[in-house]
Amino acid sequence: MQPLVLVWGMLIEERLTRSVVGAFFEVYNTLGFGFLEHVYVRALEEELTALCHRADREVAVPVTYKGAVIATTRLDMVVDGKLVVEVKSTLQLHGSARRQVLNYLRATNLEVALLLHFGPDAKFYRMVHQNHSQTKSV
Repeated sequence: MQPLVLVWGMLIEERLTRSVVGAFFEVYNTLGFGFLEHVYVRALEEELTALCHRADREVAVPVTYKGAVIATTRLDMVVDGKLVVEVKSTLQLHGSARRQVLNYLRATNLEVALLLHFGPDAKFYRMVHQNHSQTKSV
């Protein structure tokens, strides 16, 4: 996992990630543990919309290999065109979940992601990947 990056004394997209984390806890405290991921994603979309955020779901992103597009992957959500959000609702968070989210960042021009685990205990993970290429898109 990459270290958190500071910009002018603040975390990258600090206000946005703080807002999304607040929405995550609101959804978790309302629904609790036990639903499938799509239920939490939909509730999170409702909460973010109420907070005046744009929440794009199932965002298709091309995966390139040596300059050639070889596949397409789907992100659970992109908030305000700046933040990747991945939702998991398993009993235990799989060890590869964080690597999956970092790969999502590598496939886009975005640099910040939240992995939201709607497990028995609500947990979130903030990840940063500095993308130097501006040719990628979301």
